[in-house]
Amino acid sequence: MPKSNTSLHLPLRPDDDEEADQLGDTNRTYVSHSPTLSRRLRSARASDLDLHSRMPARSPFLPDERSSLLSAADGVLRNYASVPASATATPRPRLSRTHSGANSIRMPRHHHRAGSFGQRLLTALRTNSHSDFLDGHMEDSKASGFFHDERVWYDQFTSTDWVHDSIADAFRVKALRSRRDFRGRLWAWFDSSQGWILVAIIGCITAILAYFVDVTESAIFDIKSGYCEDGWFYSKRNCCLEQEHCPAWVTWAEQFDSSGLDGKWVDFIAYVGLVVILATLSSCLTLLSKTEIPSAVQLSTLDENLAADHRKASTNVDEDGLKANGIQNTQRHEAPSAKTTIYYSAAGSGVAEVKVILSGFVLHGYLGAKTLVVKTLALVLSVASGLSLGKEGPYVHIATCVGNVACRLFSKYHHNDGKRREVLSASAASGVAVAFGAPIGGVLFSLEEVSYYFPPKTLFRTFFCCIAAALSLKFLNPYGTNKIVIFEVRYLTDWQFFEMIAFVLLGVLGGALGAVFIKASRIWARTFRRIPMIKKWPVMEVALVAFITGCVSFWNRYTKLPVTELLFELASPCDQQERVGTGLCPHPEQIPGVIGYLLIAFIIKALLTTITFGIKVPAGIYVPSMVVGGMLGRIVGHFVQYLVFLYPDASMFAGCPASTGASGAEACVTPGVYAMVAAGATMCGVTRLSVTLAVILFELTGSLDHVLPFSLAVLVSKWTADALEPLSIYDLLTDMNSYPFLDNKIRPVFTTELGDITPRSRRSERVIDISNSPLVLASDLRRKLEYLHQAGEIDGGLPILRHNVLVGLIPAPDLEFALDKLDHEETALCLMASQGGSLGGIGAGGLSDESDESGAGEDVEVDPTDFTPYIDPAPVALEIKSPMDLVYECFVKLGLRYICVLRDGHYAGLVHKKTFVRYVKELEEEER
Repeated sequence: MPKSNTSLHLPLRPDDDEEADQLGDTNRTYVSHSPTLSRRLRSARASDLDLHSRMPARSPFLPDERSSLLSAADGVLRNYASVPASATATPRPRLSRTHSGANSIRMPRHHHRAGSFGQRLLTALRTNSHSDFLDGHMEDSKASGFFHDERVWYDQFTSTDWVHDSIADAFRVKALRSRRDFRGRLWAWFDSSQGWILVAIIGCITAILAYFVDVTESAIFDIKSGYCEDGWFYSKRNCCLEQEHCPAWVTWAEQFDSSGLDGKWVDFIAYVGLVVILATLSSCLTLLSKTEIPSAVQLSTLDENLAADHRKASTNVDEDGLKANGIQNTQRHEAPSAKTTIYYSAAGSGVAEVKVILSGFVLHGYLGAKTLVVKTLALVLSVASGLSLGKEGPYVHIATCVGNVACRLFSKYHHNDGKRREVLSASAASGVAVAFGAPIGGVLFSLEEVSYYFPPKTLFRTFFCCIAAALSLKFLNPYGTNKIVIFEVRYLTDWQFFEMIAFVLLGVLGGALGAVFIKASRIWARTFRRIPMIKKWPVMEVALVAFITGCVSFWNRYTKLPVTELLFELASPCDQQERVGTGLCPHPEQIPGVIGYLLIAFIIKALLTTITFGIKVPAGIYVPSMVVGGMLGRIVGHFVQYLVFLYPDASMFAGCPASTGASGAEACVTPGVYAMVAAGATMCGVTRLSVTLAVILFELTGSLDHVLPFSLAVLVSKWTADALEPLSIYDLLTDMNSYPFLDNKIRPVFTTELGDITPRSRRSERVIDISNSPLVLASDLRRKLEYLHQAGEIDGGLPILRHNVLVGLIPAPDLEFALDKLDHEETALCLMASQGGSLGGIGAGGLSDESDESGAGEDVEVDPTDFTPYIDPAPVALEIKSPMDLVYECFVKLGLRYICVLRDGHYAGLVHKKTFVRYVKELEEEER
């Protein structure tokens, strides 16, 4: 694992002078042209140190907000790439691996922080009497790494080092609490309140964006049927104000009544044309978020494209480890010519990617400001087009983007990936809170579905963020009902005992329907979407799906309605629908006709949802799956209702009150309850949410009497869906996209040992041997680094051995960062161990503890060839016979990138997290 801000520091013994002379007098102070990148090694017992006094003195060249954090020694910015452009082994990636960060979740190269909120408060607290503390202590803290870790940024498509980030934050807090005066305590209080301020801001901004999307899409949606004379931007509801006959609303047939065509066909042509136009515009906006992944990165896609070519790597571990990473073992410096992978960060719902990011996978740009803007605007158009998709899933992605961008307000979240992911968990929950108007459901969603690390403190902040979002949405009132839920239904009658059979049946049907949807989506994607023309021009598929949707949906009222409004009508009891004037409250003789009409709508909606999922527009699957299930539930509800009418004297229906008519039907059987139960069951079958769904359904209905039917149907649905299709729709996307996601909720049954996945032999390219000398040529280190990159281990590491004993490990990103700082890499010798024979014995400046204390006020600069600050002196290592359960716990609980393997105390190999994830996936496939 990468080093923390502290390292072992052993003073130089007198008998080590001779060895120090052999190393070339490394105990002197070196001059560096990049003083902003200086590092110091600390005592292992950091809690016993006065962190302020141990900080290195400031350089005369102080960094400001315009200083580049990864500048080269000559001050010229260099591309952060290991492989020359002329090399054929690994093409130069189109995605720069610097932290320049267009759309990056990391700080840009010239990011200006002078106007941040924290800096403004710092300026407000600044006084003459305490200028030394504020200028010296705080500035030195930033320069030394306690407030800003100067190690290399996490590279694209790598894994977060949770241990490193936790240690870095611990030292930041230690330095912050070292000040005991009033202003120090005030600053500590402000630091502790930053998390609450941040989640409140995120909740409010998320609610504002949800209000914008809701109001805008409802106005644009109604344009397909006409426009309002009082203002084109008014929706039909706002234009007519619940009037049954609205003269202010002008249909397209009335506008073009002189065309000679039948008015119905005019409306049909206008409807289909606007559906295609709006969907195409949404797709064109989505394509603006196009990102290309270099071929060295072993991924299939990063959007909800089930038709992506799945690059399945061989599972055999050969002597060099290249085959296990999907690269043929031909020549050492040659890599296969693979096609560049293209993905669109604004497409789909983004829930699967958010889940993977929260597990520690780094996807620069996926949560950036550009993605936020593009997805918000494209979502308005895609929902307004009338396609069979929802906005609730994309709300999760949008809210997470808001959280990621808002983290830049405070450095402790902006510069620490582990802390940032706590905020992103709260942000994802606020997306569900504003989508369904269910703050408690949002908290449970984050806990059950997307979050990987969810401590009690994060739980409370997540709840606060959801409440802030719900209150803001309540104030904005996007639906004009003074409610925060997308729809609200109230059931006045309790359910009968005989209905329990129907509820269980709906759970089975909903789970089966969800499993069939997953299988059908995969089949459709692997057949139709692999047509070369469709694969090359994704806009063509969007236009084709939109055309089919418009042609089919126009003739059926229940396929033409917006999905949220349709779900509301399906779930509403008759006393509410009679005021609306729909046909879902029939007389007994009309029930068969209503069932047939709903059955046609059910088939159409199910097919449209299947072919719509995965197209290149922002699209969610939550509400569309609920709508399909709601239609199924309404059909079953009317069928049970019809049985009550036919056999009122049956013993099963003895508890029903004797009444006739439409109102009498509701007195015994409420089809709306069946619709809501089946909606939750179908959504559970697709997403495998359980407790979250039951709570969301309760918050939508507010009925304690029906919590039991909702929960029972969800349980039965999950059991049924797991039996038919083990993977949820998002688990399927995670597997097919080859994300290095290690599920911490499902633990496989292991019967093997660590040695079974350890490479059988070791190559010199994968280790750094310092048995003869601690000085290693930089060119050799670069060659070893390129070897790791060819093997796809851009976040791997190189163990450091002395006489086959593991004495340290340097992470590949840190090694690349250190090599890129060298002026003369071809001839430079890099120090990989200290004079005392132990890593971390001498600081980066070459000073011992005594010289550090005596020269605390002097300028200290660093030799760029000293790589000891980047080395982890105590990497996690396990014996080769360790059970695989222990390996699983280490990767899941500690968040490790890799584990070193020992045999009788000697180094035997290294197991990367991606190798272990691949092994776990194979076990899961064998068990199915």
